[in-house]
Amino acid sequence: MNTRMIPLFSMVIVCLLLASCAGSKRLAYMQTLSTSVETKPGHGIPTGLYESSIKPKDLLSITVVTSEPGASKNYNLLVPQISDVANNIYSMPTMQLYLVDNDGCIDFPVLGKINVAGITRKELETNIQKGLEPAFSKERPIITIRITNYSVNILGEVSRPGKYLSTNDRLTIFEGLALAGDMTIYGRRDNVKVLREYADGSKALFCINLNDKNIVDSKAYFLEQNDVVYVEPNKSRSKSSYINSAETLSVSAMSILISIASLVVNILR
Repeated sequence: MNTRMIPLFSMVIVCLLLASCAGSKRLAYMQTLSTSVETKPGHGIPTGLYESSIKPKDLLSITVVTSEPGASKNYNLLVPQISDVANNIYSMPTMQLYLVDNDGCIDFPVLGKINVAGITRKELETNIQKGLEPAFSKERPIITIRITNYSVNILGEVSRPGKYLSTNDRLTIFEGLALAGDMTIYGRRDNVKVLREYADGSKALFCINLNDKNIVDSKAYFLEQNDVVYVEPNKSRSKSSYINSAETLSVSAMSILISIASLVVNILR
């Protein structure tokens, strides 16, 4: 090999390595985390299991169970069974859902209006159980509540944009992105936007950096029902949106040819 080519090839390799390192830093999650960390009380880090709060427009499934079904039937709203004797068509009885109104209330049998906005499922279960104590003197009824429409919307530079449901009323930003097939390589990890609406109708926009280990301290780390997550495209995607794939290929090919021609000219001097 020509000795004059060695420095040239060395420079090319170094440039490629630097570009690779820069790209990995932009793509890696929590890249500033170099050692293991553990959340402990008293260090300003939220601890304990996350529990979501009920909001207006939530659909709640509420069941009251006792040892005698007849005693609790008045508190379980069932969709009436429909049967057609002639055609032998039957519908199975199903539980009706409670829609939380704009004032944050539901209308529960016997107990009437209950304000549920801003409290957790566990708190509502306790409240209903206390309210029903006079009707069940021999035993305490088992109250089970679920938010059936707990979902988030994930848009932008992800593999599968869409609306995703959570079955356990808990979803972190990383779990949400996993459901959407993770970000594409064109998504900005350092400026993910989360739009949130609170029970009083106010809205908040969070901009979070997934490259930062402190993401776990963000108010948007745990997604709330009806949150909208938007992953911005990076500069490469923004630029390519104005150029079709054929033009992009031709520009890339021309750039490579020009670079090769420049290298050859410099070598043969």
